[in-house]
Amino acid sequence: MQFKKIFTFAPLKQNKKTKKMKKLLSFTAIAALAAMVSCGPSQEEIDAKAKLAKDSIAADSTKAADRAAFVTDSTNKANEAAAAETAAKMADSLHKDSVAKWPKLFPKAK
Repeated sequence: MQFKKIFTFAPLKQNKKTKKMKKLLSFTAIAALAAMVSCGPSQEEIDAKAKLAKDSIAADSTKAADRAAFVTDSTNKANEAAAAETAAKMADSLHKDSVAKWPKLFPKAK
């Protein structure tokens, strides 16, 4: 016993009040933890979160459809512009060709 008293830094006895305090704090902590766990989200919060997710998915699909429509529309406009430019070049070349052939078809009378 003498050996233990020399080399221990804490008293070997525990006070009865500290045991009661530890038990009280342990039970209080367990009760607080149980209360926090039982306070999960309500059904309204769960429904609101599900509705938010559903609305988000609908908004994303709407945006994707709008983007696809915009790309298709711009592609169609570009194709129409290219077709109009090609038609204008063809009409211009036909006009130049017919003007060049006119004197050969109808020579001037002398």
